[in-house]
Amino acid sequence: MRDFKDRLKKGDRVLGVWCDLPSPHVINVMAKTGLDFAIIDMEHGFPSFETVDAMIKATEVEGCTAMVRVAKNDESYILKALDMNAKGVLIPHIESVEDAHAAINFSKYHPKGMRGFTSLTRAGGYSLHNVATHCGKQNDRTVVGLLLEGKKGIKNIDKILAMDEIGEVDFIYIGAYDLSQAFGHPGCVDHPAVKKALETCVKKIRARGLAAGGYVAKDEKDMQWMCAMGMQVITLLPDCTVLFHAYEKLCMDFQRVVSNKRGTP
Repeated sequence: MRDFKDRLKKGDRVLGVWCDLPSPHVINVMAKTGLDFAIIDMEHGFPSFETVDAMIKATEVEGCTAMVRVAKNDESYILKALDMNAKGVLIPHIESVEDAHAAINFSKYHPKGMRGFTSLTRAGGYSLHNVATHCGKQNDRTVVGLLLEGKKGIKNIDKILAMDEIGEVDFIYIGAYDLSQAFGHPGCVDHPAVKKALETCVKKIRARGLAAGGYVAKDEKDMQWMCAMGMQVITLLPDCTVLFHAYEKLCMDFQRVVSNKRGTP
């Protein structure tokens, strides 16, 4: 299997899942299914950093790429996630060139950024052996994703894509649910205005040579639409939502069975 970052550069489509449940066990089960990546959510999910560390390991052991959506565009959050050896970070609430510049600066070492230096973490192998090569290796391997979620970010997407350092970004993800709220249709991600904005953004992102993601696929029809518009980073519904609806269906099936049996001798 090719490296995740390399696959994005080659134009491959990758399939992953949002992980809101703070559970190494749940993410390990999902990683074992053949998913390409899993996004550990520290914004809407509530794992501690200790749990995130365990979740990263539980993902990696199955050959699945672990990324962390940090709670905010903050140097400390990004530093901790990457030092734990997350393959990449997805950084939320990018609304301007300044936001994008800060996100890149926090994610990359000199000369591409100013990430706080240490090689004595899991990402650096804990030892002194990698001190001289750590910066270069981490800069090469770290996946950086920017998350544009509101009208301001969408309005400034051309300026963000025109940044000199935009080449340090691997993908841009458009938050469709936040976008639906910004357009006055909260939760209606299928609204024509939301879909049009999403399709326009994906086209611009791909034209700049970056991978694009956004929305969450509920079924095969959603996947087809996402692929048709040029998305590479395809995300499924969050773990908790899939779990809820799976058991909801089983409960409804059981109620039907029980109801039918009542009428039989």
